[in-house]
Amino acid sequence: MIEIKDLTKTFDKFTAVDHLNLKIETGEFFGLLGPNGAGKTTTISMMSTVLLPTEGEIRLDGNLLNRTASKEKRKLSVITQEYSMRQDMTMDEVMEYQGRLYFLPKKVIRERTDQWLEFAGLKEYRKRVVRHLSGGMKRKLMVCRALLIEPEILLLDEPTAGMDAISRRQMWNLLRQLNQKGLTIVLTTHYIDEAQSLCDRVALINKGKLNTVDTPDHLIRELGAFAVDEVSDDNLVSRYFHNHSDVIAYMTDHPDATMRATTLEDVFVERVGNRLSKK
Repeated sequence: MIEIKDLTKTFDKFTAVDHLNLKIETGEFFGLLGPNGAGKTTTISMMSTVLLPTEGEIRLDGNLLNRTASKEKRKLSVITQEYSMRQDMTMDEVMEYQGRLYFLPKKVIRERTDQWLEFAGLKEYRKRVVRHLSGGMKRKLMVCRALLIEPEILLLDEPTAGMDAISRRQMWNLLRQLNQKGLTIVLTTHYIDEAQSLCDRVALINKGKLNTVDTPDHLIRELGAFAVDEVSDDNLVSRYFHNHSDVIAYMTDHPDATMRATTLEDVFVERVGNRLSKK
């Protein structure tokens, strides 16, 4: 279990994360959602100990996580937004370099490299240098590299940023399989459909503060499972209903409206986006 208690990070007078409290269960696929500047990446950076909290703490299975807690740190692997690999290295070299950083035996590095490149569908490209890989292949390689040390927790900061639709779905499939194997995954993403598809629970964060934590399904049902869209004064207005009969009654008087299923993106806009637009 990951326990985040009153986690706070300030930069001079700016508070990026403001007394955040979360519990993430072992084996859970957990999403951090919020607009730009909400504090998602800062939170991930503190969880990976790249940044130190100004206040508060993070515990893994009851043990304090910090830069000197080597046993706890080895439970974590992080994948950042940026491609953090040497462009002139082959896939094999990237994996070998990672293994050496963690003092893994050469035989173990070779075996795990074969295992994870095969898992990600990259084995036939293993001799290709990073600069000649597609964006999606680079992201998959970063996942393989992170898995080389067999972590218990995978931290993902915008793992599908810049990917095309097919590559994104391939990455989703990989992450689902990893989670089904028992890996705890913490994800930040701007793609709300990604969180709805993958995450057991999500936390909505705005300006460093926690808005709510719940399952995507429950948040959608709470807003209303049915959405009705109509154009008003050149703006698209969405209304939400819990009962199908109420939708039919409304659309009888508004024949130009269209009905659809409510999504987690609707929840995000209502809970976070509308507040931003009113500032």
